Amino acid sequence: MIIKTLVEDTTSKEGLKPEHGLSLYIETSGKRILFDSGASGLFMENAIKMGIDISNIDYAVISHGHNDHGGGLERFLEANSKVEVFIHSNAFNKHYSLRNGKMEYIGLDEKLRDNKRLIYVKGRFFIWKNIEVISDVKVKMPLPVTNGNLYVENNGDIVLDDFSHELNLSISEENRYFLFTGCSHNGIVNIMEHYKELKGCMPQFVIGGFHLANRNYTPTEDDAYIKELLKYMSGLQSVFYTCHCTGQDAFGILSKVLKDKISYLNTGKEININ
Repeated sequence: MIIKTLVEDTTSKEGLKPEHGLSLYIETSGKRILFDSGASGLFMENAIKMGIDISNIDYAVISHGHNDHGGGLERFLEANSKVEVFIHSNAFNKHYSLRNGKMEYIGLDEKLRDNKRLIYVKGRFFIWKNIEVISDVKVKMPLPVTNGNLYVENNGDIVLDDFSHELNLSISEENRYFLFTGCSHNGIVNIMEHYKELKGCMPQFVIGGFHLANRNYTPTEDDAYIKELLKYMSGLQSVFYTCHCTGQDAFGILSKVLKDKISYLNTGKEININ
């Protein structure tokens, strides 16, 4: 499997620009997948510089209904005229973030809702024989505290988001099991436990954001959520590649304990897992 980070909040590659958002390019079993499209068309610019032809993508997945993961969707649909885009049936609900006392819209572009190439899914849905999307995660453990400022419109009222619109991507390849998360709003522990319940095993590789930080919150080593997360992750054989909403501070805390079991994916980073 080959994974290339088209867009993330940071970059270490000259000539590639970062933005607050996420977009991953994945090659597996002869298939090419776009997982999220970042906040704008920047993922396209970076893809060109990285030698990736977006018109050759076979499948696209938008992990949830926030514009830092689906803001580049229109640009993708223009650049690739054939591919179906898999997205949760609740993704186009109206999503907001409470910032400086005001509700700021952070949802997807409403005009794309009825695009015929969007395939609305929920639960467990197979895209191809070894590629599936998973939602309806059972919440058994606490959710990230950083969810507290995120809202959704429900029957005309603005209420705390329940993140029912979140999809995770599962890929198996030659007895290796991969789990891709956009932001893990449902909690990475809950998501991994849900994966285990469905698949009968833990993923060997977990790639994506864990939503441990935002503009109003910086985690510390004393945070109860971080402590429980570290206890859980330390007991697994899984290898983690994280990015975006995990945040650099949280990554530093996690890497002190997990060491070489966790790496950071910034813009332009390429991983080849044989």
